[in-house]
Amino acid sequence: MSLNNTASGQRVHIGFFGIRNAGKSSIVNKLTNQEISLVSAHKGTTTDPVKKAMEILPIGPVVIIDTAGFDDEGELGELRKHRTYRILDEIDIVVMVLDAREKELSEEEADFLKNVKERKVPYIIIENHTDEAEAHGYSGLEEENLIYVDATSDDMSKVKEALIKLLPDMKEPVLVADLVEPKSTVVLVIPIDESAPKGRVILPQQMVLRDLLDNNCKILCCQPEELAEALEEDKNISLVITDSQAFEEVSKIVPEDTVLTSFSILMARYKGSLNTQLEGVAALKKLEDGDKVLISEACTHHRQCNDIGTVKMPGWVKKYTGKEIDFEFSSGNDFPEDLSKYKLVIHCGGCMINGAEMQNRVKHCKSQGVPVVNYGMAIAEFNGILDRSLKVIN
Repeated sequence: MSLNNTASGQRVHIGFFGIRNAGKSSIVNKLTNQEISLVSAHKGTTTDPVKKAMEILPIGPVVIIDTAGFDDEGELGELRKHRTYRILDEIDIVVMVLDAREKELSEEEADFLKNVKERKVPYIIIENHTDEAEAHGYSGLEEENLIYVDATSDDMSKVKEALIKLLPDMKEPVLVADLVEPKSTVVLVIPIDESAPKGRVILPQQMVLRDLLDNNCKILCCQPEELAEALEEDKNISLVITDSQAFEEVSKIVPEDTVLTSFSILMARYKGSLNTQLEGVAALKKLEDGDKVLISEACTHHRQCNDIGTVKMPGWVKKYTGKEIDFEFSSGNDFPEDLSKYKLVIHCGGCMINGAEMQNRVKHCKSQGVPVVNYGMAIAEFNGILDRSLKVIN
């Protein structure tokens, strides 16, 4: 997979924030060497977050996000500010752009910076428009975080250097390669059914496959009905990883002394939310008639007649609990802010969003006292094999 084909969820998300006319869009265009955002002297030209997946050398594959000014005004301005702050949930690095023509930090700027620090998101600060006003710095700002730039004439080398310095602080998440020895044999069970995308395998399967190849592992890929034959042909299987929907069938075939887990459980670990989501498993057992459960998917896709989120998962929950549950659904960016009415959130693996956003969704649930569990752990629990599927990680 080339850098330009890297999935959004695996890219570093860099967000540009500031008041209107601070020069965010000019810096984004100059940094990317593309006209990504409209630039105008008129305040509020950027009205919605503008995203661009690209490669910036030597940083690598990134998603650049330009945002509306967080000092916008009026009823519509409040909505724009709200969207800008929500973008913080998916940001790996914040670039805050200040206007050198302003001598002091505004209240909005100070509040925003406080929010970033509380979230512990790596950040840099750019003082822009130094062609029109002398660079002066701002009281209370750490000098090592501050860069002076004239977006009309300066190159962006200083900005790139500052971003690169922050990258080592972002720990590379672990997917699967650390769980098996190099040159081990791993079986991937990949069902090809009505919901399998034609001509390709889904992203978690691609990611696991590549991670194992990088670890010099031998990989056998098969469908559930071919698994018994694959295990018979090779007696040195170190690990079996299955699509969660095939857990029941696969667990009956794989010998107890062979380690078994799922792509979805590995994704929970990779996205940094495994332990919190494990706590959500207990909530499945406590559901009562009339309880509301949110089933949430991070991506949007065409729903099949036997869709896992809207059809299969509700059926499995009802069968497991024996209760009449009231289900609601969300997808894409429409993750509710108010979760107070839900007894549980069942979330997909989150392969299409980055770790920061997935962790923020989990934190959002936790802050409101709402348990959250992902598809893979829930399905393993439904089939009585959760403990077994976690042994490879514990």
